[in-house]
Amino acid sequence: MTTRIDRRFAKLRAEGRPALVTYFMGGDPNYETSLSIMKALPKAGSDVIELGMPFSDPMADGPAIQAAGLRALKSGQTLKKTLAMAAAFREGDDDTPIVLMGYYNPIYIYGVERFLADAKASGIDGLIVVDLPPEMDAELCIPALKAGVNFIRLATPTTDDRRLPKVLENTSGFVYYVSMTGITGSALADTAAVAEAVTRIKGHTDLPVCVGFGVKTAEQAKVIGASADGVVVGTAIVNAVANVIGPKGETTADPAEAVATLVSGLAQGVRAARLAPAL
Repeated sequence: MTTRIDRRFAKLRAEGRPALVTYFMGGDPNYETSLSIMKALPKAGSDVIELGMPFSDPMADGPAIQAAGLRALKSGQTLKKTLAMAAAFREGDDDTPIVLMGYYNPIYIYGVERFLADAKASGIDGLIVVDLPPEMDAELCIPALKAGVNFIRLATPTTDDRRLPKVLENTSGFVYYVSMTGITGSALADTAAVAEAVTRIKGHTDLPVCVGFGVKTAEQAKVIGASADGVVVGTAIVNAVANVIGPKGETTADPAEAVATLVSGLAQGVRAARLAPAL
C-alpha cells in the first residue's frame, strides 16, 4: 500500500529537495476562514498539510497554538467539522497529503472505528497523536494502519538509541523529529545538533525524517532543510492568523492571504536548502 504521503516524498526525493510541511489549526478563527487558509497552502508552496484538531487541554502546545485551539472551539469547531473541512478541501485537491494532528481524547470520544472510517472517507492520509506512546499502539495505531492511514510518530532529543526502535516499530509515512525538549513555538534548536539527530534516526529507518518545533523563517527552513527530508512550520503560521484578528474577533486583513505570504517565503527557503552547504 502506498499513500499520498509516500507518493509526495518519493516525488520530492526525485526532485532532490525537502518537503515543506505546514500546520494550521482547523476552525481558527472560524470554519470558512480556516478552509480558505487550507486551500491557500498548496498554492503557496506547502507540500504536506498538518490539520490541527482543536482540543481544550493541549499539553504539548505553546501559547500560540493553545490560543488558536481555543478560538476554534469558541467558533464551534468539532472533530466532525474538521473532517468535513478535509473533505471540502479534497473536492479541489486530490494530491496534497493531509495529516490530522492533535490529541487522543476527541478521537476516543468520537469512537476509533467510526473515526477511522470517516477520516479515510474525508481524504485523511495520516495521523499524529502526540499523547499516544508506542505501548498503546493497539488503541489507534494498529487499527489506523489496517485502515490504510499512516501513523506518524514523534521522536525527540531524549529518544535514545534504545528507545528509538520501539518508537519506529509501527511508524509509517514519515518520522516527525521534535527538535527541542519543550512546547511548540520555542526557540529553534542548535542546527548542528538537529543534523546529527536526523542522521542518527536515519540509521534506524528508511522513512523520511521531518524536523519541526521552532522553525519560523525562510532562512531557518533553508538551514534545517539541508539535512532533513522535511521542514515543519506551525507556530509561525498560527501567529500569522492571530496577527490579523482584532480584539473583538474581527479580521483586520485576509488571514488566508497573510498565511500564503508567509508560506511562500518559507517554500523559497526550503527549495534553496539543498543549494546550501550541508550541516
